[in-house]
Amino acid sequence: MSNIKTDCVVVGAGASGMMAAGFFSDNAKSRNIILLEKNNTFGKKLLITGKGRCNVTNNCDINTFMSNVVHNGRFLYSAVSSFSPYDTISFFESLGVAMKTERGNRVFPVSDHSSDILSALKSHCNKKNISFYHGELSDIRIVDGHVASCILKDGTEIECSSVILATGGKSYPQTGSSGDGYRIAAKLGHTVTHLKPSLVPIDVEESGICAVLEGLSLKNTALDLVRNRKSVYSDFGEMVFTSSGLSGPVVLSSSAHAMAGDTIILDLKPALDEKTLNTRILSDFSKYSNKIFINSLDDLLPKKLIPVIVSLSGIDAQKKVNSITKSERASLINCLKNFSFTIKKLRPIEEAIVTSGGVSVKEIDPKTMHSKIVEGLFFAGELIDCDAYTGGFNLQIAFSTGRLAGISAAKKYEVL
Repeated sequence: MSNIKTDCVVVGAGASGMMAAGFFSDNAKSRNIILLEKNNTFGKKLLITGKGRCNVTNNCDINTFMSNVVHNGRFLYSAVSSFSPYDTISFFESLGVAMKTERGNRVFPVSDHSSDILSALKSHCNKKNISFYHGELSDIRIVDGHVASCILKDGTEIECSSVILATGGKSYPQTGSSGDGYRIAAKLGHTVTHLKPSLVPIDVEESGICAVLEGLSLKNTALDLVRNRKSVYSDFGEMVFTSSGLSGPVVLSSSAHAMAGDTIILDLKPALDEKTLNTRILSDFSKYSNKIFINSLDDLLPKKLIPVIVSLSGIDAQKKVNSITKSERASLINCLKNFSFTIKKLRPIEEAIVTSGGVSVKEIDPKTMHSKIVEGLFFAGELIDCDAYTGGFNLQIAFSTGRLAGISAAKKYEVL
């Protein structure tokens, strides 16, 4: 067994871990820190976020941000207030990464390359008192209620007085997020709440329809998640059909509330009420008065969607449009405004963008990210029981909590 000595160990070189290490270094310049990573490379999950473009944050104010946090938003108030989305944008721009804001206030690097964000974080961590160490944490040794050392799987012991756990959740385990942090936190006395997938595609009972529409993306769709005839969640934006169900931003966000048996109702024409839509259809039918029904909807719907809607409407596909009755138009309008699917199941947590659940916020000081149970133990990122909708909110949580944990661990030495 080899022994190493340092002041602080950050476990996990993802978004929150690199922020924690960098800001610890900035605020405790005379102290040493080890950034411990079990993968051969840093930021594996960061590289695949936003389909490789990296949705860094959401360009919004604090109140809007909090309204997009699904669980334990109040706990995050101090962290996000002290390092807001605007601060995140400024931070990366100060590191030479130009940023841009797109639909839904989503913020991306101008280059559309997540590797630029990773390089910037590495640059921020490139301080003389940060040591990068490849190894996997097995245990944290506690002496008299205080962090004493980290024990690695190869037997190496790293003596330290503080540890920042930033190991990520259980989503995308191929990136290293295998849930080890939950096991270690629980062993140290922390409560780990129920873990489940969030921001995950949804399988539906009508998989046959979805298989036909696989790959079709709809940009301006209203979604309503209904349970026992009551709306549970509503959203507007982009979605996509998969071979077995639904995905895309509005569906992923709805998955934070969804369960088997719920109904997803898609309004394919949310900008038009039923009366206006009826007028629009009459206009199209007049334009294509000599065509059959299935050939009259090219101006109204994507080509791939037309046969499905025609079938669901119950109108004979070969019927001349000038023969379609008022009640048949009403049936078509209902299909367009209430394109419904029954949820079969959420896809597994391994396919989720984030993990819902984690280390209980009741056992973490929200102003420091310090454990209320173990002296010298801090938490950051997805490991904590906080999650938000899609749109850059979850990465912002990682940046804000990571920074706060790093600064708090550094300030701890001011009173030693």
